[in-house]
Amino acid sequence: MEKKKALIELIDVTKTYDDENVVDNISLTIFENEFVTLLGPSGCGKTTTLRMIAGFVQPDKGSVIINGKLFNDLPPYARPIHTVFQRYALFPHLNVFDNVAFGLNNRSWDYLTHFFGLDEVTEEAIKITGGEPTKAAMKKVVKSKIDKAVRDALTMVKLKGFENRKVDQISGGQQQRVALARALVNRPQILLLDEPLAALDLKLRQAMQYELKEMQRKLGITFVFVTHDQEEAMTMSDRIVVMKDGVIQQLGTPKSIYNEPVNRYVANFIGESNIIPGTYVKKDLVNFLGVDFACMGYNFADGEKVDVVIRPEDFDVVDVTKAKITGKVIFSLFKGVHNELEVQIGETVLLLHTYESYEIGQPIGLSIDPYEIHMMKVEVNE
Repeated sequence: MEKKKALIELIDVTKTYDDENVVDNISLTIFENEFVTLLGPSGCGKTTTLRMIAGFVQPDKGSVIINGKLFNDLPPYARPIHTVFQRYALFPHLNVFDNVAFGLNNRSWDYLTHFFGLDEVTEEAIKITGGEPTKAAMKKVVKSKIDKAVRDALTMVKLKGFENRKVDQISGGQQQRVALARALVNRPQILLLDEPLAALDLKLRQAMQYELKEMQRKLGITFVFVTHDQEEAMTMSDRIVVMKDGVIQQLGTPKSIYNEPVNRYVANFIGESNIIPGTYVKKDLVNFLGVDFACMGYNFADGEKVDVVIRPEDFDVVDVTKAKITGKVIFSLFKGVHNELEVQIGETVLLLHTYESYEIGQPIGLSIDPYEIHMMKVEVNE
């Protein structure tokens, strides 16, 4: 298996505002062609981390390394990075085409000939003149290449035919696509996205989640995405970085973070969880709710107190005569795909998702498969 190349490395990075560490000594490696999401509530440090990668903010301590080189003091324009913000910052006096072309149209001649390839530009200019590649012919070639790059970028974001529209004549979702095209036309090695879907309605936001992931896969660009929405993170990411108070709480695939949260914060932030106090009796056996359950894959000390995590959809509803635990339904809500129940078992109230319909007050029997039982160390000073 080919080893992935580290593209972005944050090493012991800290950023302080008003004597408070907004980002607190974090280390993170992001690889080529990866979709990584920084996830957490407002104030957790995710946007500051993104802005340090982009170069808009310099770290007070630590190193920002890109392609193996230290980038701490380099300005944003000197980095192989483009950023798409929540506010799209489009130019209202320009049409869609000119908004996308703006970055390339305002680059130096040396940059453009390097960007499109000096040899290729020269060769095409020779075809136009039939002899020496004049500056006028080369400028014509570059203009043609900019036009093609812009049209290709607009096609990629499904805005072909919108070239002449003013940006105030298109929807919020289409404006977001224009901002994406404007970033992509520059062929960045890294694309940073700071809550770019937050202003969109639910249906459009969900559609754009899939499109962004597909775009990233096709282009092979590294995407670093910032959001507070765990569904967005789960849908699009190769890996998720869960943050709280400027510190990385957990880093892993969506599946591993959902199934194996390392603490209560992650368990509650990523989806809904039942967190139940229990005791690890011995290998492959845990006791909670007064009952011994088979479990698997954990190695706590015999008799150690643990927090048992069970997702609402992981309970099996069974006949009360065959149930490991029984309780009473105290709340029932039909949610379209499933019913959401609250079940009272002694002093504990559990949240369940089931396809079965239950009335309030009705008894219910539950069972849990060993592989659906997840455990965490009990946190001190919660």
